Amino acid sequence: MKILAVDSSSKTASVAITEDERVVAEFFMNAGLTHSHTLAPMIDDALKSANIHSKDIDLYAVTNGPGSFTGLRIGVATVKGMAFANNKPCIGISSLEALASNSRVESGLICACIDARCDQVYTALFESKNGNILRITEDSAELISNLTENLKKMKKSIEFVGDGAAECYNRIMAGENTDKYSVLSEYDCYIKAHNVAHLALKRYESGKFCAAEDLKLNYLRVPQAERQLNERLFKIKR
Repeated sequence: MKILAVDSSSKTASVAITEDERVVAEFFMNAGLTHSHTLAPMIDDALKSANIHSKDIDLYAVTNGPGSFTGLRIGVATVKGMAFANNKPCIGISSLEALASNSRVESGLICACIDARCDQVYTALFESKNGNILRITEDSAELISNLTENLKKMKKSIEFVGDGAAECYNRIMAGENTDKYSVLSEYDCYIKAHNVAHLALKRYESGKFCAAEDLKLNYLRVPQAERQLNERLFKIKR
């Protein structure tokens, strides 16, 4: 099965083409450029490098949240357009689950953290058992202070991953003298599209896929523009 996977949920962007478990082509960019300028050329380059036409892709996969509102919309809209045009199924993958796949721990907890600003992170907890990563909690938006206090109560080792990982690690280590916590390197804290593809393949084999028009975003929070509008409307009503 040929899968085209896309991630544009944060400041980085990644595109991969896989065939079954094999990575055929992968592109990653962290140049500070907007995804509206980089994503389409990256997809085109990946297809050309793999010598594959978009109509030959069997499944389209994309991180559908949580993360950057603009980035998520660009990624999901791009994948929906390609899947619709080629009449192929697609799958949305949690950005946090894709991040947890970067972990290399054989056993222990993995805390995926994406910077949500306002002293918050999008987060979910996973556990690695003999290299298999299992979800423990659902994706949520949490205050960093609340998250770290809850994690301190857990007895197992915890590895942080994501662009919010360093801040969470520093907070939880403040005043602590323990090797219970660790954080992945900066490069490993970015989503790689090949992980999105591998997760999508497992999901597809379980029958969990959808048509392009049914692919949904998972923001977790109301976008900032909408929050500001609601605040103005609330003040007017008062």
